[in-house]
Amino acid sequence: MFRALRVRNYRRYASANLVSLTGTWMQRIGQDWLVLQLSGDSGVALGLTTALQFGPTLLLSMYGGVLADRYSKRRLLLITQALMGVLALGLGLLVATESVELWHVYLLAAGLGSVSAIDAPVRQAFVSEMVGPELLTNAVSLNSTTFNGARLVGPALAGLLIGAASGDTAPAFFVNAASFAFTLAALAGMRVSELRPSPPVARARGQLREGLAYTWAHPDLVLAMVLAFVIGTFGFNYQVTIALMAREVFGLGAEAFGLLSTFFAVGSLTGALLSTRRSLRPRQRFLVGSAVLFGLLTIVAGLMPGFLSFAVLLVPTGAAALVFAVANNSYVQLGVDPQMRGRVMALYFMCFLGGTPVGAPLIGWISERFGAPWGLILGGAVCVVAALAAGAWLGRGRRVRLEAQRARPWLHLRVGD
Repeated sequence: MFRALRVRNYRRYASANLVSLTGTWMQRIGQDWLVLQLSGDSGVALGLTTALQFGPTLLLSMYGGVLADRYSKRRLLLITQALMGVLALGLGLLVATESVELWHVYLLAAGLGSVSAIDAPVRQAFVSEMVGPELLTNAVSLNSTTFNGARLVGPALAGLLIGAASGDTAPAFFVNAASFAFTLAALAGMRVSELRPSPPVARARGQLREGLAYTWAHPDLVLAMVLAFVIGTFGFNYQVTIALMAREVFGLGAEAFGLLSTFFAVGSLTGALLSTRRSLRPRQRFLVGSAVLFGLLTIVAGLMPGFLSFAVLLVPTGAAALVFAVANNSYVQLGVDPQMRGRVMALYFMCFLGGTPVGAPLIGWISERFGAPWGLILGGAVCVVAALAAGAWLGRGRRVRLEAQRARPWLHLRVGD
């Protein structure tokens, strides 16, 4: 389950990343709560903040992928992690000095999203350099375990910290700013000789188009991208729906918001741990099945009548979400050539997060207009319909690339219409 941690560079990176991501989750809770405070509990404002934070993914992720294929990924991460720490510190100072306004949060959310859009594809591609292809699937699962371990702790700490500070969100932002120092130290202290960098791609015109053409030529990657877009746009909006459920439906405070996020994180962590045992590329029908299950659980969560029943159902829903996310990520990474990995992973994150600028405000509007449960019900229904449509497409056998795998090499067969 933890075999990738035998690699020294990855072990140091994963440990530091756990601290940093805990701070990141504290900031997310603090930022959402701050927006509700400043906007008078507006679901649209909350969705807009999320859209601004993830919107730059559409514009900058592919460029981040090109940079990942051209330059040292470790050095790029040193720059992006430092910039995100500075932005968190800036928001904390604005809140602490009582100078913050809603447009400040919008602006800094957009700035954080811009840096994250570059950081995400570089970070994903860097995993293979630390552990190599034989441990890649395990490392991807452990990354998700780390992410959700932080999600388990971060929201609860943020809720307690904000509650202890009488609603002041500044401490959460200061903790996040300080947490980036751990990742910077781990990156700076790596043994560069033990990394396995892919050959750098020389600067040339058309490299973005080359990444798009490569993906389009592989129907299995197109399937993964479409599922990532739909699930990411309409299903992964729990940062909006949980906040509105806590405040509007149950009439509770930041502590309850943090507790609900922790229940979701318990499930996510469970799903990530279950995924660590996978060593081969997931099958296409597994991707479709996990997407259907996640959508159905999201619908049922929206139907829960009380705080306790809603909190309990967030556990299996979080598990299903992470099983799908880890499987889809591994499916893409293990199906792409190393020299194209940065650009293809950038496109993957554009699909997975790029729909958030549309999905988050839409779910926020639906929740505000018809009630928070409907944001969950309708979002889950879209996920189910899209996954079933993908399953029907696979069932008709349209140009689906089948993988007959042992360990290596890959055998690719194409089935015609």
